[in-house]
Amino acid sequence: MNPLKIFVHGVPDSPKVWSPLVHELSLDASQVRVPALPGIGEPAPQGIDATKDGYAQWLIRQVEDAYRERGPVDIFGHDWGAILTLRVASLRPELFRTWTVSNAIIEPGYHGHIVARCWNTPLIGELMMKLTSSFALERGLISGGLPAELAADDARRWRAGFAKRNILALYRSANGLRFRGAWLEGLAGLPPRGMVVWGENDPYVGIAVARRFCAARDVPLAVIRDAGHWAICQRPAEVASLLTNHWAAS
Repeated sequence: MNPLKIFVHGVPDSPKVWSPLVHELSLDASQVRVPALPGIGEPAPQGIDATKDGYAQWLIRQVEDAYRERGPVDIFGHDWGAILTLRVASLRPELFRTWTVSNAIIEPGYHGHIVARCWNTPLIGELMMKLTSSFALERGLISGGLPAELAADDARRWRAGFAKRNILALYRSANGLRFRGAWLEGLAGLPPRGMVVWGENDPYVGIAVARRFCAARDVPLAVIRDAGHWAICQRPAEVASLLTNHWAAS
């Protein structure tokens, strides 16, 4: 029985960001789980724990459900989905056959991009959320490499407003992406069959961060040329080929 494939999106995206890649992989609904981060990728009830640890526990539950169905899973996380994937795989390595992450990492030398630092700052983060129009968000996402139709979908959800408070809580729980303590130390528990995929022109997290991580942990790094932060949907055929080979070798 083939392992289930779990794809975990980031901020401010939704599961739709995975559509081009899932299409290239020719995976049907019975083979794939593409959960929405509650309160970010979809509305969530009041009282959600929108912190890094709260989302990690949420992802553990998603993976446990898939594991009960078919055993160890293949997981791929992008952006915050990558960060959560690394944390959960390090906490529960027995649940995973392979892991892959793209364009975000837990790495001691990385101190967060400018937007993350602004969102991390009380009052400045709230003001930035208030002043960032859906149009400005859409333009910014496109400039970072997100295809226009997916950027328009993110902008639509941004106008709905439900994600903004949760995004602030998430980034502040991670001190604006400055990871320390257990989240760094726990990486020693990562299962061995991992891969990092990176758009070489990412304006948020430079490729040097990925290279440091991969060198320190002996993890293969696949660089997607002429791609930005959203290499997963800018070059889905190239990423699909990498993934297929990664899964087959495991």
